[in-house]
Amino acid sequence: MKKKSVIFLGTASSVGKSTLVTALCRYLKNQGLNVAPFKALNISLNSYVTKDGLEMGRAQVVQAEACKMEPNVLMNPVLLKPSGDYTQVIVNGKVYCNIKPYEYKELNKELKIKVKKAYDKLRKAHDIIVLEGSGSCAEINLRDSDISNMAMAEAADAPVILVSDIDRGGVFASIVGTLQLLSEEDRDRVKGVIINKFRGNIELFKPAIKQLEDIIRIPVLGVMPYEKFDIEDEDSVTERITNKEEDGTLDIVVIRLLHMSNFTDFNVLERIEGVTVRYVSKPSELKNPNLIIIPGTKNTIEDLRSIKENKLFNKIKELKENGTPIVGICGGYQMLGTVVLDKLGVEGNISQEDGFGFLDIKTRFNERKITKQTKAEILCDLKSVKSIEGNTISGYEIHNGISKVGKEVIPFIKDLDGNVVGVCNQEKMVVGTYLHGIFDSEDFTNLFIKSLKESNNITISEETIIGKVSEYKDSEYDKLSKLFEENMHIDKIMEIMKF
Repeated sequence: MKKKSVIFLGTASSVGKSTLVTALCRYLKNQGLNVAPFKALNISLNSYVTKDGLEMGRAQVVQAEACKMEPNVLMNPVLLKPSGDYTQVIVNGKVYCNIKPYEYKELNKELKIKVKKAYDKLRKAHDIIVLEGSGSCAEINLRDSDISNMAMAEAADAPVILVSDIDRGGVFASIVGTLQLLSEEDRDRVKGVIINKFRGNIELFKPAIKQLEDIIRIPVLGVMPYEKFDIEDEDSVTERITNKEEDGTLDIVVIRLLHMSNFTDFNVLERIEGVTVRYVSKPSELKNPNLIIIPGTKNTIEDLRSIKENKLFNKIKELKENGTPIVGICGGYQMLGTVVLDKLGVEGNISQEDGFGFLDIKTRFNERKITKQTKAEILCDLKSVKSIEGNTISGYEIHNGISKVGKEVIPFIKDLDGNVVGVCNQEKMVVGTYLHGIFDSEDFTNLFIKSLKESNNITISEETIIGKVSEYKDSEYDKLSKLFEENMHIDKIMEIMKF
């Protein structure tokens, strides 16, 4: 079979490229085709660690799952993680360097070569590659340094499908304007347009589609309805954030840090009946939750200082004294300790900051970054959460900090090699761990939530129990694929891909 490819580019950021690539990947996989996703460059604090300990953007992890395959860093060879004054550059899963914003152009030529090598290697292993661009493909001031958009379409010799979001308004102007700003050569690569996130009667919209096609001389391949699926998205946290409490539910608060990373750790909690997950950034929003979670961050010290300045720090301390349980993950775990030291400037220019002091741990940042998947065991129950001792969980670690554990804490999680990767305080009300993704371990999460509900006299229903996470995700991918198939001219898309 001749190797085939197609690339989805956007008229702007957050138009839904990732979701449409996921949809097409699952559709092609369901047709029995050997398909894989690819995005040259991701800018995101949401990352994942593969089985071989390499770091990549979560968007391509989702797309790999849609293809029913293990995520591979070749699918996302360059990941940029902004953090304060600098950006961490990850190439082929490993930290490559840290750069100031103005240094990116100097690095650009090197990155293009590495991206092309990764793409060629991935393409050899698969019959079809579905590529995704980054942001808008018509940023004329960035064309020379472009890696993910038209430059990648040219490098892969891939036809372009242009995606625009009608929900934000101005869809026709954004499509026409984008095409006008492209060079003639780049414009010739665009073989179709998809209008995404449509609300309303499609029959009433069809005359407008015809008008648009007459103007741009490019076919509209379909109009994707606005419908929410429980599928990870790079920008989904903006839609997930809510401060609305629901009576009679378990109220879980996630502290929305400035450099919050891996908020996908909590997606599964949002699916559980009788649980409300709120992201808060102000003391007034905290109220009186049943559980506080301090998530991961790309800049522990700066975010620690920020929550001190806006008084969230003091409010969390007050709630802790009143008996509210607290969970810290990765950077959140480090904050729960007595001090965070960064003498090497790994995260920035601030070398030291005192933590909450809830846990007897001291964290020091090293140059070497730990990235690995981890299986572990819960060593004890908590005051508000019973029946979890002995439970096995899985997760992954992404951190530069090493935490020295003192005598005033109790080991809570130990990996299979005997290393302590999580501790709790003597009262067993404050817990911290380096493991991301622990709530994806269904047995642990079911016991954790049911017990926490019992401690707060909240009604437990059968829906409290979550099913197998992988099966649930699989069903969501199939639903997305079906909607895509029903609303796209699939035959035209296949023709564009030269089937």
